[in-house]
Formats: sequence, structure tokens, C-alpha cells
Amino acid sequence: IIQSIHEGNTNDIAFTVNRDCLERAEAVAEAIAPTLRQRESAPDEAEVMVERQTAKVSIVGAGMIGRPGVAAQMFAALADAGVNIQMISTSEVKVSCAIHTQDCDRAVAALCHTFNIAHSPIPAASALNQTQQQRRVASTLTHPPVRGAALDRKQARIAIRHVPDRPGMAARVFTLLAEHNISVDTIIQSQRCRIVNSLPTRDIAFTVAQSDAENAKTLLSQIAPELGSGDIMVDEAIAKVSIVGIGMIGRPGVAAQMFEALAALQINIQMITTSEIKLSCVVAEEDGVKALKAVHDAFNLSGTSIINVPA
Repeated sequence: IIQSIHEGNTNDIAFTVNRDCLERAEAVAEAIAPTLRQRESAPDEAEVMVERQTAKVSIVGAGMIGRPGVAAQMFAALADAGVNIQMISTSEVKVSCAIHTQDCDRAVAALCHTFNIAHSPIPAASALNQTQQQRRVASTLTHPPVRGAALDRKQARIAIRHVPDRPGMAARVFTLLAEHNISVDTIIQSQRCRIVNSLPTRDIAFTVAQSDAENAKTLLSQIAPELGSGDIMVDEAIAKVSIVGIGMIGRPGVAAQMFEALAALQINIQMITTSEIKLSCVVAEEDGVKALKAVHDAFNLSGTSIINVPA
């Protein structure tokens, strides 16, 4: 699930599902779209867009934590292989990119080479693979869906509007930041292409430590003409609320439960990023503590103390 920066009083939400769920997911989305009306000043119905030829390629490793440049290496490897990134979603130990299905083999080979990982051909779906997946999911259902929640109020959000949609753009942005030892936490690249000056573009948003925000903006402003991108926006008044738990795997409704808890307190979600075992939402800084308490209550987490993630 990703929700990137908003435009006006609307926002795009994109998510992926397994192909065997696609028809049901599309039917549900089409059914509720007419009810998701905007404010009276913009009464258009929500638009449902479906991209069927999508694959997700990911890198995983605890060694990513606190090490600038790993995501940039991934993006550069994909760009060198001529693979265009359609969406980006990250957590501390995982970076995932949505790509076109025809680029799968080339993308995996490029990443295995870049990170020195043994490369085996991707196996075709089989009954054995499905059985293994079912066993994996079944084993996680014995765990509570959420093991913990955390609040980080030491980050700033940077958004780059209208980045040209072609290979190498994300690599250029995050390589530059890594070269200046700026560690990036959450990265989100929007799903929807917008046409600007006759060219398809996407928005890229990410979070950094508040102390790095102005330096990051200065660096990105210097390469904006080279990229052909739009405005660079910085917001330091944010908080990131996260839930973590291996029991989320294969258990529908965990994300919805978190979103409902925040909505019940009228807390607006500005950004969303997920992995299989973690879900993070960026909210206004003033709502951070309230959001954490809401999530704590929603999942019956033990303890009453608030854990603030250090910068």
C-alpha cells in the first residue's frame, strides 16, 4: 500500500494484490468509488485504475539500517538494466519496486549481480510452491497480528514533484543524497503518471532526519534543472506512526484496522508505506502522540509508555 503526497484536497492510494484476488479487488474498488466523493467544491467520483502487467522486485537485509546508499544502489542497478520503476515502497530492512512484468528476469539478474547474490531462475508457479506459501501463511496466523508500535517525531518529509518517468531518475536523486551521507528512511514513488509539458512524470517523496532536511533540499535544488523536475517541498511538522508484526502476513484487515483507528480520531494520513510485516503512516506532528495511542488501543498492545524512535 502506498499513499504519496497530496495535491489540493485529493490523494492517490495505490496497492498491489495477488493476481488470484485481482477480480474481487477490482470489483470492490469499483463498487465503493462512487461513495468516495470529494468535498462539495470538487464533487467528482474517485477513479479506479488497474495495471495487470505488474511485478514486484525487492531487496531485503538488516544491514540496510543506518547505511545510506543501499536503495540508491538498487535504483541504479535497475536503471542500468533499462528497467523503469513504477512504484517504490520501503521499510528499514526492505526496498520494493513495482516494475513491468516483462522486465522481471532482467531486474532480478541485475540486482543479484549488484548485491553479489546467487542468481537462480525464477520458478514457475506450481502446486508445491503454493503449498509452501500456504504453510508459511498458516504459521504466521499463530502470532498476534501486531507486536509493537512506534512513534518517530524526528523526521522531515521531502517531496519532489513531477519527476520525469524514465529509468535513472530515482537513482540520481538517492545516489546524490548517499554521496553526502544523508540517510533516507521512508521512500514512496507515486503510482499515477501525470503529464507535464507533454512528458509523463511521477512524484517522489521521502523522509530524512530533520537535521538533514535543508541540506537535502539544497542538493536536490541544484540538480532539479538536470532532472527536469518540479517543485521541491519540505515539511518538518510530521510524525511517523508504525506497527510491526509477523502475524500480518496473510491476514487481511490489519491495515484497515489501523486506518480506522486513526480515522475515528479524525487523524488525517498524509503518506502510507508498507512491507509484509510493517505498516507506517505519516501524520501531522501535532497528531503523533494521539495517533500512537489510537493504534495502541486498537491492537491491545501491552504497556502504557510511549517509545520515541531516536533520530
